[in-house]
Amino acid sequence: MSWIDKIKSKASIKKDSANTDLWAECLGCNGNIYIADLEKNLRVCPQCDYHFRTSAKQRINQLIEEGTFIEHDNNLIATDPLKFKDSKKYKDRLRTSYKKGITSDAVISGSGHIKNHPVEICFFEFSFMGGSMGVVAGEKITRSIERAIKNKTSLIILSCSGGARMQEGILSLMQMAKTSAALSKLAKERLPYISILTDPTTGGVSASFAMLGDIILAEPGALIGFAGPRVIEQTIQQKLPDGFQRAEFLLDHGLIDQVVHRKDLKKTLSQILSLCNNSWQK
Repeated sequence: MSWIDKIKSKASIKKDSANTDLWAECLGCNGNIYIADLEKNLRVCPQCDYHFRTSAKQRINQLIEEGTFIEHDNNLIATDPLKFKDSKKYKDRLRTSYKKGITSDAVISGSGHIKNHPVEICFFEFSFMGGSMGVVAGEKITRSIERAIKNKTSLIILSCSGGARMQEGILSLMQMAKTSAALSKLAKERLPYISILTDPTTGGVSASFAMLGDIILAEPGALIGFAGPRVIEQTIQQKLPDGFQRAEFLLDHGLIDQVVHRKDLKKTLSQILSLCNNSWQK
């Protein structure tokens, strides 16, 4: 390589690095989006409406009235009772997630207001080990349900998870039964539970509380299901229909109640809460 080619190569690398910081590629239309514009549009592609994944804290800012959110149970920290190790020790995976400084586990739970409606609400954080549900996530969700019962408020859970956390083995799977049992108590109190499914909602999360909502909403294009499409195809030896396990497919087959664009989610939740609260008060 000549000296001029080396200079061009270095310039290209610097340009690509700068572009990475300023632009995002849409997985829906393959277009490039200025990141500042993407953030202003709630991380939805302005060209094709593809919904990018968004963090739990961004969702709090999008949905909860400013100054009303009170986080609960952020002192709960996962342990490693099984001394689990695959290609990496579980405690090292946890340490890596903690260093990101986003949250202490895959769920942020708290109390807040949507418009003038008080709610108990849980947000999954996918960047923390794929939003996997372990003991801490299950405990936070269960405590949120118990607070909703105590305070006579509605419950909302926004799921974004690959499912149960395999590093916690049976202890993780127990959270499916634990959260579902707590929800049965909420139902007995005739308090509303709204489940919001975002991309992805799979595995043990989809097989438990995520699909138990009185009202189940989903974001456009969200992947929702237990096993992945490839696993299912290999098992049944058949080709799956187009769009299988996507939010729109589930809506067409009666498994969810509504697909809601992110920009309309707060308004939709407020309307549902108004209807539920008026009904409950009667």
